[in-house]
Amino acid sequence: MGSDKPAGLWKRAFRGLAGDRDEQDAEVLKDYASGCGARSITGCRDREMVTLYGTLRTITFSPRGGVPALEGELYDGTGTVKLIWLGRRKIAGIHPGSELIASGRIGVVDGDRVMFNPRYELRPAAAHG
Repeated sequence: MGSDKPAGLWKRAFRGLAGDRDEQDAEVLKDYASGCGARSITGCRDREMVTLYGTLRTITFSPRGGVPALEGELYDGTGTVKLIWLGRRKIAGIHPGSELIASGRIGVVDGDRVMFNPRYELRPAAAHG
């Protein structure tokens, strides 16, 4: 076996034989997040300033206390965080399937990780597969 290939590539290759696409995608997201200096969502603590990388699974418009709010569920291969942009009904480029880097203070509300008004940078989709 060639020692020039990272162990993660071998794991993905063998998982590919088993055909578990979700696990493959999760591994790619985790590898890419690690490569761009992002933290894993499951490793974040309440009130901590973090940078995260992932794919938006869902986007919904959900007013909060009479204020428009755009909510997206960001998945990084380890877990999810709800990104909430207050005062927004839509944001160009933000849709399910978008990959982005989000930075801000993470919090826990009703047991869920959330980040209000994160700074974000849209990224080209990582090579999945």
